[in-house]
Amino acid sequence: MEINELKTTERKSVLITGASSGIGLAIARALADNGYEVYGIGRNFDESSSTPEKFHCVICDITDADALEKSVNEIRKSHPIDVLINNAGCAYYGFHEELNASKIKEIVRTDLEAPLILTQMLLRDMKKYGGTIINISSVTAISHANPHGAAYGAAKAGLYSFSGSVFEEARKHGVRVTAILPDMTDTDLYRNADFKADDEEGASLSPKDVADAVLFVLSRPEGVVVEELVIRPQLHRIKRKTKNDLH
Repeated sequence: MEINELKTTERKSVLITGASSGIGLAIARALADNGYEVYGIGRNFDESSSTPEKFHCVICDITDADALEKSVNEIRKSHPIDVLINNAGCAYYGFHEELNASKIKEIVRTDLEAPLILTQMLLRDMKKYGGTIINISSVTAISHANPHGAAYGAAKAGLYSFSGSVFEEARKHGVRVTAILPDMTDTDLYRNADFKADDEEGASLSPKDVADAVLFVLSRPEGVVVEELVIRPQLHRIKRKTKNDLH
């Protein structure tokens, strides 16, 4: 997308979770390159995630609700947030009985609880000046069933439902809410799975594909809302990981 296609407000601060790698890093860089002041939350940032000047790294574990609220309140003191992007994701795969309570808590706190908390913190202000909330859900949210990923699918379905509900609550105040539902994307989300996307071109999305979708949503003219956007690779092919992939 050309930079001049992206229409931004005079104030244009973005808060995005999961910004240290994968989809979140791609989105943060794209928005910073387009003039947004980006506050990216992540557990850690290394040299490989070198950032543009307008990309500010915020180290925080979003599963710690108290630490999350403290970090966001510090940002809000000087930079009202115009765009909230709930992107951080956590997934564990396998039969549901093989998960433990710790893994289930991590999924729910990352994929659902943190977005609910952040939206609650920022929504009142967004209603005053019109803001945008983008929730990176998953195509699993609209799947009939998600065997081997039941907890992850449930959390993402909750986020998808939450997006629609908040939009209906806040639309008359000029708040735009969008759920983006990517299919299999080439990220570390599948590091705990015994499968991965097939290596053939077109069998998975890239983080940039999702970042481009975010730019598309934000470039819509005032008064137009993309309520949901499903992005899928052309091919539907996965393969089991080899021993080399698992180590």
